[in-house]
Amino acid sequence: MGYLEGFGVTFKKLFEERVTDPYTIGKGPKAPKPERQHGRHVLNRYEDGTEKCIGCELCAGVCPARCIYVRGADNPPDAPVSPGERYGYVYEINYLRCIHCDLCVEACPTEAITETKLFEFSFTSRADAIYTKDELVVGDDGKPQHLPWEDWRDGEDVHTSAWMRATSPSGSAVFEGIVAWSGELGYGVRHPEQGQAHEDRHERAAMEEEHH
Repeated sequence: MGYLEGFGVTFKKLFEERVTDPYTIGKGPKAPKPERQHGRHVLNRYEDGTEKCIGCELCAGVCPARCIYVRGADNPPDAPVSPGERYGYVYEINYLRCIHCDLCVEACPTEAITETKLFEFSFTSRADAIYTKDELVVGDDGKPQHLPWEDWRDGEDVHTSAWMRATSPSGSAVFEGIVAWSGELGYGVRHPEQGQAHEDRHERAAMEEEHH
């Protein structure tokens, strides 16, 4: 194709119907997000308000993008931050590196870190892209903090990656209806995932009895 033919194709496209929609903020509905979408992380608390993170650094060790930095410290005897001997004293995530693979959630032994469905957030400086513990820990109501540069929508804090891990371990259908996750501040024990099929009901009943 020569120059004239190429410019002809470009000129013809000016008059064709657009197949894309303008990206709007706060105007009109947006496409629904998948229930298992991986977005911005949060650090959760138990129902009594104590933090779940124990500063073990397993999430930082498993992260393929090396975007997580954690340092643990001994719990103060008079005012413990977490139920264990240690807590996450420093916790940072660099979102210029994060690929939202969810491996940190899988590695966490205390169910502290999960991913919400929020992915619409932008930064005016590189420092804002590094979330600190103060920004990641959920508030006193158990809900994620809403920072000025984030566009939160209803339902983006429910059915998170924690819910997936808690209700479908190893992808086995025998675990349908069985919750394997501790309660969270503001949410309690989330309802289990439904919809998996399993023909051997006797085996499933035995599994349920064993877990109860």
